[in-house]
Amino acid sequence: MKTIVVIPARYQSSRLPGKPLIDICGKSMIQRTYERCIMSTSPEDVYIATDDERIQRHCEEFSAKVVMTPADCLTGTDRLACVAEKIDADIYINVQGDEPIIDPEDISNIIRAAKKNPESVINGMAVIEDEESFRNPSIPKVVARPDGRLLYMSRAAIPTTKALSFQTAKRQICIYAFPRAALQAFADQSKKTHLENIEDIEILRFLELGFEVHMIELSGQSYAVDTPEDLEKIRQIIQ
Repeated sequence: MKTIVVIPARYQSSRLPGKPLIDICGKSMIQRTYERCIMSTSPEDVYIATDDERIQRHCEEFSAKVVMTPADCLTGTDRLACVAEKIDADIYINVQGDEPIIDPEDISNIIRAAKKNPESVINGMAVIEDEESFRNPSIPKVVARPDGRLLYMSRAAIPTTKALSFQTAKRQICIYAFPRAALQAFADQSKKTHLENIEDIEILRFLELGFEVHMIELSGQSYAVDTPEDLEKIRQIIQ
């Protein structure tokens, strides 16, 4: 069963232009993410998917394999679907390019879960430890059935009490596993689905298309970089 890891990376970002190439303590964000990925699998099975020649040239400098994709991809998962048209595999693992301290063991756990359930869409989650994260709209919150099947994911503070207080919650970890058929169905949509568009959370497209999404517990030792404040926090962690 062939499994590859794909890291989508686009240059344009409203809050952090050129985000993949931003320096973090001597290395770019995309290089740090790539180096975490190859701790979990062979470099031969890790690809960076981009539409920007600056990113392509930079990634080739540290010997990463790069797949060029169209500039008009709606999401990183759509970019992954473009890779699937060029590179044949049974399972495609998506690791977001803005996760420079992601735990390699979390990636390995997603790969193992995908091989056990090759027809399933799989995503990671971890416990939210503090109320600040619970209220942070940059962090998607996960609500799942007891067996791990996703009920909903939102930027809102959910689940909450009648008084809107924080008791317990989980957050998304941005590692995904997709079988080819699910990726194709996702990419066949010419625009974002209704809830996906409102929340700006691409995993919701799978729910809206009728796919089951299985959430698995991960360590939570990751921190996505979406804002200048996130970038400063990551630099402090790495230092």
